Amino acid sequence: MTTVQAPPSAPTPPRRQSLFGRIFAFVRNTWRGLTSMRTALALLFLLALAAIPGALLPQRSLNAQKVDRYIANRPTLGPWMDRLELFDVFSSFWFTAIYVLLFVSLVGCILPRCLDHYRALRTDPVPTPRNLARLPHHFEAGVDETPEQVVERIRARLRGWRTVVRRGTARSAHSGEVTLSAEKGYTRELGNLVFHLALVALLVSIAVGKLFGYEGSVIVIADDGPGFCSTSPAAFDSFRAGNVRDGTGMTPVCVRVKDFQADYLENGQAEMFTSNIQYQAGDDLVSNTWRDDKLQVNHPLRVAGDRVYLQGHGYAPTFTVTFPNGETRTETVQWRPDDATTFLSSGALRIDPPAGMYPDGDERRKQQIAIEGLFAPTASFHGSLLTSVYPKMTDPAVAVDVYKGDAGLDTGKPQSLFSLDKDLVEQNRLIKQARVNLKPGEATTLPDGTQVRFDGAKEFVNLQVSHDPAQGWVLVSAVTMMAGLLVSLLIRRRRIWVRAYPADGEQPHSPGSGACGATYSRRTVVELGGLARTDHAGWGDEFDRLRSRLLETEAEKDHHADR
Repeated sequence: MTTVQAPPSAPTPPRRQSLFGRIFAFVRNTWRGLTSMRTALALLFLLALAAIPGALLPQRSLNAQKVDRYIANRPTLGPWMDRLELFDVFSSFWFTAIYVLLFVSLVGCILPRCLDHYRALRTDPVPTPRNLARLPHHFEAGVDETPEQVVERIRARLRGWRTVVRRGTARSAHSGEVTLSAEKGYTRELGNLVFHLALVALLVSIAVGKLFGYEGSVIVIADDGPGFCSTSPAAFDSFRAGNVRDGTGMTPVCVRVKDFQADYLENGQAEMFTSNIQYQAGDDLVSNTWRDDKLQVNHPLRVAGDRVYLQGHGYAPTFTVTFPNGETRTETVQWRPDDATTFLSSGALRIDPPAGMYPDGDERRKQQIAIEGLFAPTASFHGSLLTSVYPKMTDPAVAVDVYKGDAGLDTGKPQSLFSLDKDLVEQNRLIKQARVNLKPGEATTLPDGTQVRFDGAKEFVNLQVSHDPAQGWVLVSAVTMMAGLLVSLLIRRRRIWVRAYPADGEQPHSPGSGACGATYSRRTVVELGGLARTDHAGWGDEFDRLRSRLLETEAEKDHHADR
């Protein structure tokens, strides 16, 4: 008999997906990849990696002059680094992109987990497995109680556990069995979610602070001078406003610096900086009431939502110029510390002659006095070379060059506070008159009779005023993160199952009295199985202790209590 087989049918070509379907699939897969925990961890690592240039390279928001010098010293590489925004790392487009992607990834990853955790809290513990002997930890024993009594006694001792008692069904392995499912440690996942939600809140708080905050730095001479008031960006030497701030609407705070005290070790290392100040804020500005306070490192003044930090200090030499007609001009200007160990400082100052001496403006401009040099708080001379051996002002001295001519005071051109314009010197518009070393009270006389006297030095402090409307939320978010992390690390997930059923051959009746006063009870087999959901370390010993406590009878419990 011959069997004729039908020719195989041609395979059905796959259905071609529409353009909309392909776009939807691409967007869906991209979203799934972005919101995975692996991507979130990679973005977090990338954010930390992207912050490294901000710590190693000078940043324009902190010191624009240092950035300019860095670029000028690297004429080829510097401009390219500037184009890549390596000097504005934390406001660059690529750092912002990583920041936003991390935020979206965390939100997209956490919200589904929150829903899953909510459903898990509303779901009963899983039923008891059919074969508890396959679990890592298992125990079986016989007791003289009914299955209902055993399970109820065990359930009463599982305080803090989520428990569900299930009666035997037709599919049960033993007739008359009663099972108990218990689970503990749901707070671990809650702590994990709290940690990640607090991390998102921390990122949002930082972003809000950057958008609506501002930060300004100002140098104030510590001599009970006029101080400053934070009512305008013009009051600061450097000012950085948030992306949505224009420098208006600032909180008015006025500060006067009374004194400054630096404590040093014998090797010159700074131990503590302290500055006594007076401030006004709020209603004090109307009543002209000054309040005393003390600033120290990491102990700012907190007032009116602002923080006033003591960031640094230095020295401001004082020079008095006596012109040929007897009139004097005194200037005190801060000089830049070039050596952080000995506080050898450099700087410059420019002084205009009295207006009545030279009626002609051009002639008066040519009679300006400029001073440039070094200041040593504890002077040491190697021949005529000046250096400093200790940062505290115990024996001050200066080594200065004195110039006369056009110092550029009337040109309107911005000039460095710490050095003279070298172009003016090269063009002979500023002519050097003297090079001298001076101690307090000493003076030098120029050829035209002008006298330049060094009067000593005062200390100045560098104050920073920071306004961050979200700083409280940053603190709350950080504390919540730590609490959630501790909960997720300390709490462990555990599951316990109990199966109780009558032993083979036992009579299915309740305890009672038989003939001759004999007492019969139903013999019950109890099985316990345990499983660690997360951390398995120490679970064996914990299971043994839990088993002993759960299966201990009331008589044994009373006996142990009596002992």
